[in-house]
Amino acid sequence: MTHHLPLPPVVACLQIDVTPRAEDNFHQVRHALRRLAPPPQSLVVLPELWLHGFVYETLAEQAARTAGVLDELRDLAAHYDIVLAGSLPEARQGRFYNSLFMVSPQGVEGRSDKQHPFVPMQEDEHFSPADSLEVMTVAGWCLGGLVCYDLRFPELARLQVQQGARLLVVCAQWPLARISHWRLLLQARAVENQVFVVACNRVGSSATTRFGGHSIIIAPDGSLLSEAGEGREEISAAPADADVDEVRRRFNSAAPRPWRLADKKKITDVASLTETMGLYRQCGQKVVFTNGCFDILHEGHVTYLEAARRQGDRLVVGLNSDASIRAIKGPKRPVNSESSRARLLAALGCVDHVVIFGEDTPLQLITTLLPDILVKGSDWPVDQIVGAREVLAAGGQVRTIEFVGDFSTTGLINKIRRD
Repeated sequence: MTHHLPLPPVVACLQIDVTPRAEDNFHQVRHALRRLAPPPQSLVVLPELWLHGFVYETLAEQAARTAGVLDELRDLAAHYDIVLAGSLPEARQGRFYNSLFMVSPQGVEGRSDKQHPFVPMQEDEHFSPADSLEVMTVAGWCLGGLVCYDLRFPELARLQVQQGARLLVVCAQWPLARISHWRLLLQARAVENQVFVVACNRVGSSATTRFGGHSIIIAPDGSLLSEAGEGREEISAAPADADVDEVRRRFNSAAPRPWRLADKKKITDVASLTETMGLYRQCGQKVVFTNGCFDILHEGHVTYLEAARRQGDRLVVGLNSDASIRAIKGPKRPVNSESSRARLLAALGCVDHVVIFGEDTPLQLITTLLPDILVKGSDWPVDQIVGAREVLAAGGQVRTIEFVGDFSTTGLINKIRRD
């Protein structure tokens, strides 16, 4: 028997005009709620950055106010006995995030950070991308979250659906010029994942953009349950669990997740990799390169490689050959052969390619590949990183990553010997 968390009895959108004045925007939300009069236990969605819009000049002040705003939303949610959803700027560990919050009468019950800041609006210069993607369990519901541009990346929705989400919540500031994409993509996310979608867009204009409205609620079969126009408006609908079950009884396109990747094929040679990198660049992907011996793969290695992968779109790992390691570390190393080390690295999801080099340093490999981003541990000054000068001269970037924890292959070897 299949078990799942229920859906909200009612979902709704408050389509407002996000003005430069926070007080006016909150006033719009309160008035829209009075007009909507949502029944208890409703989920009510607001647009992306509904309180301030994209005003980067005061981002720090906005983020400092977010905790208080969330308290006000909690009180508003308690007044109607509902859950409110919408994105606000949040500061964490010196970075700003565009965070979709789920606020119930008990306070914040869920949060999903925007995965893909929108580069044409310089959002990436001010907001950091999310570093994880998990469903939100809110008021007993299992919800997925997408913020505006995230809608164009179907894997984000699929990952959350396969974690149990039966409703995708989308908040956005989507322009009128691309409103046909908005409607098409939302229907696609509903149909391909066989879930409900509730998506709230803003209306009005900024200095350069007219926004499109058309907030929408979509059923798992792609049918439109409710859609707003291009002005201020509230819409609502009642999603039914039975509709998800019925669609998936006919055929289930959301569940299959077979493992079709042959990780061993990630191990490649320089000539093949150079050709592949050319294809990546044709579609605008940034290639990250790092290197090491990775003799006994440990937690420190994996944490470092995950961080390196987050710097771009593809991660290439240059791996010292057995002969190279012997020349550097002596005749008793490596413990594991180059083929074994390469195979383990290739099994990591964060690694796209492994290429073995036989020289003492990866300089020749780096100058051949010329990655977009060269990554090394923070114990290396940039001016001493092999290949840094060449990558920078070619227009690339060099970044360093802090090591996490006290992990060492040599330390592991010594511990094994002692034990």
